Amino acid sequence: MEFKNRKPKTENRKPKLSVFVIALNQEAHIGPCLESAAFADEIVVVDTGSTDRTMELAQSYTDRIYQTEWQGFGHTKNFALDMTAGDWVFSLDTDERIPPALQDEILEVARADGPLAAYRVPRKNYFAGRWVRYLGWYPDYVLRLFRRGQGRFGEREVHEEVEVSGKVGHLKTPLDHYSYNSVSEYLARNDRYARLAAREMAKNGRRPLPGDLAWRPFFTFLKLYFLRRGFLEGALGFTLARLSSRYTFLKYYYLRELLQEAETNAHRSHRPHRP
Repeated sequence: MEFKNRKPKTENRKPKLSVFVIALNQEAHIGPCLESAAFADEIVVVDTGSTDRTMELAQSYTDRIYQTEWQGFGHTKNFALDMTAGDWVFSLDTDERIPPALQDEILEVARADGPLAAYRVPRKNYFAGRWVRYLGWYPDYVLRLFRRGQGRFGEREVHEEVEVSGKVGHLKTPLDHYSYNSVSEYLARNDRYARLAAREMAKNGRRPLPGDLAWRPFFTFLKLYFLRRGFLEGALGFTLARLSSRYTFLKYYYLRELLQEAETNAHRSHRPHRP
């Protein structure tokens, strides 16, 4: 992975911090999200075709708003990253909020210019307003703060991660992540993510294996409900473990569909033409 050269600093200039966000039809979230990032020296918003008031609301917090076509999470976040100018950058999702204590930690790192290349941040994930402590939902560390020129997103369809050149540390205060408001929202979003994950696997040459549709979902449930103590969340823990199991099933089911479709198309293209 190539990284852009780090910009030279002039003496006595404080390092700057940029926060960047990608958005699509997020009028319910964009205001509180950007409000929590108002401490930064710069906010960059990249919109991928919103038809609601997302861009209008974003203009109350920044004039650095850009539009681009959707090309997967990794590519789109790299586009947003390229639009920033800060010495340090923080990647924020629209359903996340940066609490004051975390703001202070981020600024402390940026103003001191390190000492490391990047930092992981814990997340408090909420389901319908309830903080989920188990099932692997907490502390759920994600790499979000990094020095310009030493981090870039992998070009993935979904579940993109920052690839870093340098040492990585950890911040203490968690991001607040309001991931899902309801089961119906969970189902809709995870169906989309399952399709994107299947495309990513197909692109990487992954082939379905015997047991993918039966054993993998079963082990997903066991891991989350028992090994990661989802049972301590009560009925919600059981529901989330079942929904995660369903996501695993769909991911491999859609992979099989994609490969069967590709094989059918290939067979048709090689079929001899009859006059």
